[in-house]
Parts: sequence; C-alpha cells; structure tokens
Amino acid sequence: MKKILYSLLGLGIIFGIYYAIVDKTQPADLLILNATIYTVDESNSVQQAMAIRGSRIIAVGTTEDIQKRYSSQNVIDANGKTIIPGMIDSHAHVFEIGTNSAELNLVGTTSSEESAALVAERVKRAAPGEWIRGHGWDQNDWDNTGRNVPFPTAAILDNVAPNNPVVLERIDGHALWVNSQAMKFADILNDKKERKIEGGKIYRDQAGNPTGIFIDNAERIIYSVVPDYSDAEMKAMYQRAFDECLKFGLTSVHDMGISERAYNILNSFAQNNLLPVRIYAAVLGDNSLWSKAKAQGPLSGKFLSLRAIKMLADGALGSRGAALMEPYSDEPGNRGLEITSKEKMKELAEDAVQHGFQVCVHAIGDRGNKNILDIYEELEQKYPAKAELARFRVEHAQVLSNDDLLRFKKLHVLPSMQPIHCTSDMYWAQARLGPERIQGAYAWRRLLDDGNIIASGSDAPVENPNPLLGFYAAITRQDKDGIPQSAADVAAHFQLSADGIKDSSNFLNGWYPQEKMTREEALKSYTIWGAYAEFAEKEKGSLEPGKLADFVVLSKDIMKVEPKQILSTLVDMTVVDGKIAYQRTITGAK
Repeated sequence: MKKILYSLLGLGIIFGIYYAIVDKTQPADLLILNATIYTVDESNSVQQAMAIRGSRIIAVGTTEDIQKRYSSQNVIDANGKTIIPGMIDSHAHVFEIGTNSAELNLVGTTSSEESAALVAERVKRAAPGEWIRGHGWDQNDWDNTGRNVPFPTAAILDNVAPNNPVVLERIDGHALWVNSQAMKFADILNDKKERKIEGGKIYRDQAGNPTGIFIDNAERIIYSVVPDYSDAEMKAMYQRAFDECLKFGLTSVHDMGISERAYNILNSFAQNNLLPVRIYAAVLGDNSLWSKAKAQGPLSGKFLSLRAIKMLADGALGSRGAALMEPYSDEPGNRGLEITSKEKMKELAEDAVQHGFQVCVHAIGDRGNKNILDIYEELEQKYPAKAELARFRVEHAQVLSNDDLLRFKKLHVLPSMQPIHCTSDMYWAQARLGPERIQGAYAWRRLLDDGNIIASGSDAPVENPNPLLGFYAAITRQDKDGIPQSAADVAAHFQLSADGIKDSSNFLNGWYPQEKMTREEALKSYTIWGAYAEFAEKEKGSLEPGKLADFVVLSKDIMKVEPKQILSTLVDMTVVDGKIAYQRTITGAK
C-alpha cells in the first residue's frame, strides 16, 4: 500500500512516496513519526509517535511501535522536531486581537508626542470628522525611572487632530485618552460638574474641566458615542484574530467577556464549520446575552462553548484602578476602583451557580481579590455541592495578601494568570505597591506550592498573544526584551522608584526569581491546566489516546534549549481536530 510521507525537513514539508508492509496493521488517518512528543500526561512522558483517526488520537508510543500497529496514507516524519499539545490561552479577547490591523497601534511608543505623531499620520488619510481609533499607549513606558508619570491630555491630541474625534485605549483597556472633539460628541467637553461614577473616574484640571482621561466605568461616556463596527468588519477582524492564534500555536482560547452581538458572529462561524480555533466564551456581565444564556443553559460545543460569566471586581494596576486595601504607594489617598460592587458580583455569581455557569472575575488588587474570594466562600457554604463543581476562577490574581494566597486552595478557586503581565509590569509595579505588598504580586510559586494549578494566558491584545513569550516569562521572570545587565544598571534603572529595589543583583536572575515556574509547570499551565479551567481536561490539553488531535510542531525544543532561545522558537505547524490548520511558509524552501 502506498503511503504519502510528509517530512518536516528544515522548516517546510516535503512530499515523498515509500512503500511499507502493512499486514496486521490498523488504519489511521495520520501518523506522526520520529518526533519528540511532550504528551503532558500524568507522568509527563515523552514519546516519539502518534496515530490519529478522524479528530482523535488513537495511540502514542515509539516510532517502531506505531509503525507496527498502524498504517496510513498520510505520514508526517517530524525528523526529531518537538511536538506539544495545542496551546490554550486561558484569558484573551479574541475580537480585540483582530482589531490590531484596523486601529492605530501605539504599543511601544515612548512619549505622548510620539503617540500624537502617529495620530497625525492617520488623520492625513482620514475623512473629515472620521473617528480615529487606537490602542496600546502606556504612560509607564514614557518614563522608565518609576516616577509617578502623569497621564497625557486632550490638548496634545487637539494639536494634531482638531477636527477628527480621537479615542485611544490604554494598553490594559482600563483607560481612554481622547481629544476635545470626542468629548464634544459625548457632551462632556465643558461639563465642570463632578459626576459620581461608580467604578470610574474622569480626570479633571484645576478648573474642573475634563483633561481627556477616562478610567474604567467612565469609559462608557465616550464609548456611547463611538460608532460600532459593521458585521462584515467584525467578521474580518475575527478572521484575522483566528489566523494570529493559529500562527502562534493556539488551538483554544478563553474569550473573556463577550456581548450578544459578538456571540452571534462567533456562532455563525461555528454553525458553518468556519471556526478554526476552539473558543470557550464568557458572557461579559449582566448584558442581554446573559439572560439568553441562562434560558438555554450552558453550551459546550466542539468549537464554541458558552458556559461562563465574566465580571470585573476592579481596574488595572497600571492606571491605578486596581482596588487596594491601602492607598497606592505612589499616589497617597487613591485605593483604586471597584468596577462592580460586591453586592452586584454576589448577585450575579449566585445566579450563575444556580444555572450551572462558571464564574470568572477580573481581580488585580488585593482588595479586589479579597472581595471576590469572600463571595466564593459564601457561595461554597450556601451551595456546597454546586460550588465544588463550579471551578470558580479569579482572572489575573495579581496582588494578593498573605491570607488570601492561602484561600485559593481552601476554596478550590482557580487562579487564571498571565505570566507576561509580570515582566511587563516589573519596572514600575513596586513603585505602585511598595516593598511589602509586592511580595504578594504575581506569586506563582506560592500558589503552586500550596497545591493550586495556574491556567496561563496573555490577556491579548493587552499583551502579545504568542504563548511562548508567556512561557519564557514564567520560567525566567525576565522581560523578553532583556533586563539591565549589571547590578549598577539595575540600581540606576530603579533609583527614582518610590521605594527602590535594595537587592538589585537579585533582579539579574529574574524579578523575584523565587516565584518562577518550572518548565513542566509552565507547559501544563498553557495546556492541561487551561483545559481543566474550562472543564475540558478529558478532551484536550494532553496528547493521549482518546483525546482531540490538537497539537503544535515547534522549531526548537522549549523544554531543553537555553531560555533565550525560546524567544526565537517558531511554530512550524498547528494541527486542530486532526487537520493542519497552519503551516509556516519558509522562504527559499523547495
């Protein structure tokens, strides 16, 4: 019988034909041979080969064993390449990933002036009155000394866009920077009356005028007048997001907070078999979709699931909206914002438990985390049978008090964390929190040692969706762009922070390196633990017989190479449901 051999020589696929004796073999749709397969099974076994039939793995083992037992018209000779389970991003925003090419990208800008210059270029191509939308600015990147960097103002944007309304989302999504035209549309330009906004804040100057910065729930004032994207535009952006995910080896994504309209578009993809990435969706708070979701009950589909609700306990650390028990070290008097009241969160969480939905709550500050852990504890006492099965989640869990660190395991709560947030924030986080509270920030090792599992994600587009960047951050506690190369450089880098970093030499081994994950833990956090966080650990997350054939072929062995080489590792192939969904094109390959 003929077999078609796909050989992963170098970086491409080469076709060839060979013959083999197939007596006493079972048919398979695809064979993977001569690989280094990290199965992520209970024993963390490493295998050489897999047999796949339809969308499922039917066997793993040595190349010799699989060849003896199975035959197929389709064979991939991996030539020793590394294969891992399809990676799972446990916290991202899929549609927003797709807006990157449509909106102005301000990630990495080093000043408000540089950001404004990019706006000016976009205005040149815009029609009069057209909205200029962008995202990614971060005032913390505009002065890396750890000072209390001020927010930019509308006046800066007015100089380059006097006739076009401009709305620019901060990198964390928890603040907007707008110009006067945008505030004019929102009828707030000359509004000097202090508005009481629960869970939000409008920055004002000494005369009481809005400066152009709207924090958390105050963003709604601006977004209420920003035109919606059309269905066609949304579909195109989703498609770009799917392509991006597959390029980075993501076969599943937890879409954290969607509207009814977004769900309808995702469902149209799924119903037409056009959804190439598995989406585990969470309803964003008490919106119209929540009422319909409760009425129909939890949905667990092969490519689209809707069985969770996502709420926001507080804001973000970077914009000082994270709810803290004590004031910010670099802004006395400010304890952050509770975006959703504790009473409302409890009401929605109890409603979710009664209807069989998972509860996922964004909580970054220690007060935000305490509030939701208190609620989970009440629900566990009130509904012990249901709560045990609920797999309550805290999204981010960035800053925890010592007492609350111990409550995760006790209450069976899953910390859903983003390793890359740690290394993005490490240059200024201590200025926000001070030397004592920082000990409970991004505390992966203490959570793991207490018996918890961590579901890792990216929070894309807040961070790059490439999970290998998060994997690197998890095992090194270092920034992908490097850190100061000497103790003197570190000291100089942080000399103006609120409290300083006394042991700068420790920083060279990673920021608070005692909290690192092992490579095995980091891999689990992007695979089987992510699957567990969506009730799918029996279906995916490891490469074992009976599970879905979702896997990734990598250009390097991330479990063995020197850490810096992880950053240059590429995805050669992404397989979803037993089919090649992405294959890297190699320039010059024949």
